[in-house]
Amino acid sequence: MPKRNGRLFAALLVLLSALPLAARSGELRVEVVASGLDHPWGLAFIGDGRMLVSERPGRLRVIGADGKVGAPVEGLPAIEVTGQGGLLDVVADRDFARNRMIYFCYAEAAAQGSGNSTALASARLSDDARRLEKVTTIFRQTPKISSRLHFGCRIVEADDGRLFLTLGERGSRMADAQKLDNHHGKIVRIGKDGSVPADNPFVKQPGALPEIWSYGHRNSQGATLGPDGRLWMHEHGPQGGDEINRPEPGNNYGWPVITYGENYGGGAIGDGLTHKAGMEQPLHYWVPSIAPSGMAFVRSERYGKAWRGSLLVGSLKFGYLARLEMNGSRVVREEKLLTGLRQRVRDVREGPDGSIYLLTDERNGQLLRLVAD
Repeated sequence: MPKRNGRLFAALLVLLSALPLAARSGELRVEVVASGLDHPWGLAFIGDGRMLVSERPGRLRVIGADGKVGAPVEGLPAIEVTGQGGLLDVVADRDFARNRMIYFCYAEAAAQGSGNSTALASARLSDDARRLEKVTTIFRQTPKISSRLHFGCRIVEADDGRLFLTLGERGSRMADAQKLDNHHGKIVRIGKDGSVPADNPFVKQPGALPEIWSYGHRNSQGATLGPDGRLWMHEHGPQGGDEINRPEPGNNYGWPVITYGENYGGGAIGDGLTHKAGMEQPLHYWVPSIAPSGMAFVRSERYGKAWRGSLLVGSLKFGYLARLEMNGSRVVREEKLLTGLRQRVRDVREGPDGSIYLLTDERNGQLLRLVAD
């Protein structure tokens, strides 16, 4: 190819990569459902085309089927808005149409002195969807420490009705992720009333906190149930080494002993290990980091049969949507979508209508829907 034509071809590729996906494929476009959201974090579907959206600065809003953004829902508990903390994930109970229950997690300040941690609460959304009733904090991460980092905070309702909650190791306390006497760097599993299931893996182990399901995690901001009915999650690595894991009860996922990342500014973490006996390997990892957030499996065929079973992961760092083609638990191909979006993708959900919805974590954040024409 002549040099001039080569430059023209390269310029055309850059232009195409900046266009919405619909302009390139003719089959998929991005539709703005709502805008003007302040750093939205979590998305839940509550029927009749309506959605709940949490905003990190401490507001919960109902978005109507027409895209109208409602006034803040009343009745939230006190929320510590600091650094990465605030009002984070929100999910609707599987039986929401009957009981109108929701679950949300947030940064909670210590009742006395300094410190904060992640907390999980349940509440009933009033019939007019304007306020929360019967708000109950059903879990608190311990211990509380002074930190602005790594709250984790994705909620997943399992098929048996139990709740999984992902918890970060709070940054400065990364060694805690290997200890069972705290909730830092853990996934916990509890009942909807905060009770501890009798079959949790550490219930009978002296010195271990009974809520713990798995440990050795860094900071997970994406989790979902897979087609196999099991919990899947991803977690942030340090300057590389973002991981996808399928946490099994009692297993150790290695942080900070093993990692595919490195210290910020360079250099090995600890002994620089990527493998160690008794510690699980990720199903997939990214180097460099994409800063993953939001996670959903495609269950419908709204986007064609090729998409069904794919795992979608949002990127905060690069502002795109990753579609991972799966063969069982193995990633066989990765496709980068919406590379021209240029917004931090915070949450990814498949709606009751089979459509994929995204939240963009910006001061003027958006609720987006992928539309297959």
